[in-house]
Amino acid sequence: MGWAALIPANRRVHAGAVTGVYPTTMIAVMEGDLTNAIDLDALFREESDGVYRTLYAFTGGRADIAEEATAEAFARAVAQGAALREPLAWIYRVAFRVAIDEVRRERRRPSVVPAEVAPPEFTGLVEALRALSPNQRAAVVLRHVGDLDMDEVARRMGCSRATARVHLHRARTRLRGALREED
Repeated sequence: MGWAALIPANRRVHAGAVTGVYPTTMIAVMEGDLTNAIDLDALFREESDGVYRTLYAFTGGRADIAEEATAEAFARAVAQGAALREPLAWIYRVAFRVAIDEVRRERRRPSVVPAEVAPPEFTGLVEALRALSPNQRAAVVLRHVGDLDMDEVARRMGCSRATARVHLHRARTRLRGALREED
């Protein structure tokens, strides 16, 4: 089984999933100039599932965080409008930041909702991914789950190719060590 088995393929992000969008973002969307909305609408239809699946793996199977971060990133993109030069890369960076913030926020407060349980064969892998730094986890997920080349991984992470390669190398080293210890 590969990385793709971790991610529910039938999971769709839809416009109704915007429940987790911050109120300030929605106000900006409602008051802003939406001249670029048609392009972002098409981008949402084409790329939202990929963003969601990447975030699902990035958060270690947290569907709620992946869905909220995806919706928030696209809503913020609409609020930015024509100011975006590379909308998809910008959306990925924002989505990663929103997901990281939410994970950190949840660590500080006790959880009322039980976390989703990974399939038994992936428990060690999910725990090893959670132990990585956010940048290392992003590099692994984009490269191996998203099957992107290193230039695209770097672009979506908002860093240089060399920096993305360093994050990926360190992540692979840590994953190898963590998964060996499990055996």
